[in-house]
Amino acid sequence: MSAPLKIAIVTGSHRETSQSDRVGSFIEGVLKTQHASPFIISLSKNPLPLWDEGVWSSSDTWTQKWNPIATQLQESDGLVVVSPEWSGMVPPGLKNFLLLCSPKEVGHKPALIVSVSSGIGGSYPVSELRTSSYKNNRLVYIPEHVIVRNVEELLNGDMPANEHDETTRARLTYGSSVLLQYAQALKSVRSSAVIDYKTFPYGM
Repeated sequence: MSAPLKIAIVTGSHRETSQSDRVGSFIEGVLKTQHASPFIISLSKNPLPLWDEGVWSSSDTWTQKWNPIATQLQESDGLVVVSPEWSGMVPPGLKNFLLLCSPKEVGHKPALIVSVSSGIGGSYPVSELRTSSYKNNRLVYIPEHVIVRNVEELLNGDMPANEHDETTRARLTYGSSVLLQYAQALKSVRSSAVIDYKTFPYGM
């Protein structure tokens, strides 16, 4: 029997009390029922410095702050990126996190986008992430994504409170199961001789 797939759940809110963390914890439970090995990387109470050139030279700041996270990502087979919608945007801390990621950490690994909204929004982070957060790090967003709308009313307790809650739980379960299939499939891509970051270090 093969080892469980390791899935990093990145919760992208840097508020101290975060609905994204709660959603991430729910997804962690779902993935465990699917025989995966999930772990959470939370930006809440854990702000990373803004990207600077010290990342390239492994300065003391980045060795302490980023290297432990980078090691976790390197060991992962896929990611779930949980993003709240702040004024129609992805939070700056999450964009900074993705800027810090390189192909060494996330290249050709699948990611499921889960957008979180306190109201009926949530579509803008999906569009933003698909447009601008994968170019150089080569993260692969799968076609499925989930938008958790009216988040405060959902995912509370073991049983769904209403039809919307039930549908959202089903979507998260389905999205997670699809992610795991991509995680298994893309292992062969990463191990192939086709991948050449030395000749093509940056996307176009």
